[in-house]
Amino acid sequence: MSGAKNNSNGRLVGKVAIIAGAASSMPGTGIGEATAVLFAREGAQLLIVNRSEAPAQQLCEQITNDGGTCAVFTGDVTKEDDVQRMIDTVMQLYGRLDVLFYNAGIGAPGTVVNVKQDVWDRAININLRGAMLTARHCIPRMIESGGGSIINVSTLGAVLGFKRGDTGFAAYTASKAGLIGLTLSTAADFATDGVRANCLVVGMVNTPTMEKFGEQARESRRLAVPLQTEGTAWDVAWSAVYLASDEARWITGVSLPVDGGQMSLREWPG
Repeated sequence: MSGAKNNSNGRLVGKVAIIAGAASSMPGTGIGEATAVLFAREGAQLLIVNRSEAPAQQLCEQITNDGGTCAVFTGDVTKEDDVQRMIDTVMQLYGRLDVLFYNAGIGAPGTVVNVKQDVWDRAININLRGAMLTARHCIPRMIESGGGSIINVSTLGAVLGFKRGDTGFAAYTASKAGLIGLTLSTAADFATDGVRANCLVVGMVNTPTMEKFGEQARESRRLAVPLQTEGTAWDVAWSAVYLASDEARWITGVSLPVDGGQMSLREWPG
C-alpha cells in the first residue's frame, strides 16, 4: 500500500461509509481501494460495494488485517433492488450512514457520431444513474443519522472535454459532466437536512486503468501536469478523507480539482 501514510488522526471515528466501486480486478491501487484504506485508518466503518466479489473480499481482508472494520456487498448500483439491499445491509450492520463515496464508473470510447448506443447507455447507467440511485437511497438514512457527506468522483474531461488521439469519449464526458450537475442539485436540495454533496474532479492520476497505456504515456501525463509530478490514487483519497470529515462541515456543492494544476493552465499557440 505504497502512498498511504500509516499515521491516523481519527478524522472519521464514529462514521459509517459506503464505498461504491471500491476494488478493481486489475493490479495496482485504484481510487476506490485507496479511499477505503484511508477511511478505515481514519476510523470509519465501511461497507465496500462492488460488482466483483473477489477483489472486494481481498480489499476487505487487507483492511481488517490493518485493524479496520469493513464488510462487503456485491451488487449492481444501476439496479434499484440491489441498491435497496445495499442500504438494508449497511443499516443492519452499523445502524447508521454518514458517508457515500461514489467511485463506480467506466470509460466509453466514441464520438457523438460514432459511439455505439449500448456503449452510451452503459456509461450513462453506471456513471450517472448509479450515482442517482445510491444517493436516492442513502440520503434518507443520512438524514436519520443527523446528516452526511456525499462524494462523487468525476473527471477533468467533464470540464475540459476529453480526447485520446483520434478517439473521442462523448458518453464518458457527458455522463461525468452530468455527475457534477447531480452533485450541485443534491447539495442545493439537502443542505438544510445537513447532507453535503461534493465532487472530486480528477486529473490524469496513475491508476490501474491508466497503467495499461505504458511508461511513455505515463511520463507524458506527468509532464502535462503544471506541478510536474505524478498524481496517484492516494492523492484523490486524501481529498475524499477531508470532504468526508467534519473539518469540511461548511463545504458543499463544490467541484474540487485534484489534477496537479491542469485546470489552471491554458496554453495558446504562438
